Amino acid sequence: QLQASGGGLVQAGGSLRLSCAASARTFSSYAVGWLRQVPGKEREFVGAISRDGSSTYYADSMKGRFTISRDNAKNTVYLQMNSLKPEDTGAYYCAAGLTYGSSHWNYWGQGTLVTVSS
Repeated sequence: QLQASGGGLVQAGGSLRLSCAASARTFSSYAVGWLRQVPGKEREFVGAISRDGSSTYYADSMKGRFTISRDNAKNTVYLQMNSLKPEDTGAYYCAAGLTYGSSHWNYWGQGTLVTVSS
């Protein structure tokens, strides 16, 4: 199971750090991604991190502002979001997959809501 947390209300230009905690001891066997969804729009890929944390990639609109990291000893992945914009508002989900770089996710966490005010 995955549990996302850390969402909240922040002003534009501010920062938030989201966490995705996993209960499985096999967490380090999975790549983890973050995705977000705004009501009325399709789910959007944010970024992902490899199993050992050595590699990450991001959607173009997040590059340079968002950073994904993980601590496998704590079974947790983080999404550090800086320079937030109102268009970053949405429900953020973490997901785990067996194949880094794939758009297929085996497990999903519940969303955590991020609201960026202008």
